[in-house]
Amino acid sequence: MKITVVKIGGNVIDDATALRGFLRSFAALPHHKILVHGGGKIATEIGYKLGIEPNYINGRRITDEATRDLVTMVYAGAINKNIVQLLQAAQCNAIGLTGADGGVIPAALRPVKEVDYGYVGDVVTDQINVALLRALLQLGLTPVFAPLTFNKESGILNTNADTIARELAIALSAVAETDLVYCFEKDGVLSDPSDAASVIPIVTAPIFDTLKKENIVGGGMIPKLENALSAVAAGVKKVTIGSSLHLQELIDGKKGTTIL
Repeated sequence: MKITVVKIGGNVIDDATALRGFLRSFAALPHHKILVHGGGKIATEIGYKLGIEPNYINGRRITDEATRDLVTMVYAGAINKNIVQLLQAAQCNAIGLTGADGGVIPAALRPVKEVDYGYVGDVVTDQINVALLRALLQLGLTPVFAPLTFNKESGILNTNADTIARELAIALSAVAETDLVYCFEKDGVLSDPSDAASVIPIVTAPIFDTLKKENIVGGGMIPKLENALSAVAAGVKKVTIGSSLHLQELIDGKKGTTIL
């Protein structure tokens, strides 16, 4: 069994035309696949309409009870089911899930340290229900995960979609050849953010250290690369970062940045 875990971010989810194009490409992938999606911008917009103000600390959403209800409704409801129905229309037998469904992605409630993030979960990798995931894939189903995990004591937990994708890929790599693809609006990791053609083709741990020291990468790209490198170190065969417009070429290694 070969499995590809693909994470798609909000910039594509927010654009109906881009989302349809991406999902057609995803549906056409010939092997077993899992999709993980975000959707924070849509949750924020709907939250404003409902009188739920977003609260961020260091770029991370604080998830109080009202916000948990909001993201459950938006991520697991509106966004997830829209993606599932579009994949079904593209002849991909998708099934929408959260980490609570089948107990597939348990998480620990993030402990309070300098910041209380509220109902936010950190995935417990060795408790991911790999047997259930394999069974779904072998039945010809394509799991589509909203960025929500769960804890028996705390309930639904808001969890970073990049992290969920990484943890799923790591867990599955113990039983199958697994690749991880992070899709976003850029063509890959860029040496010059103003030059779309300046894609760095390969990043390894030593190269990443150099890129950080020379301030070539920064901001949100740093945690994305840290996620990617930790996945490779934990057994994921290959991680690729690049544009949602070129999904098959990312998987084939013809475009984007490959993390080794």
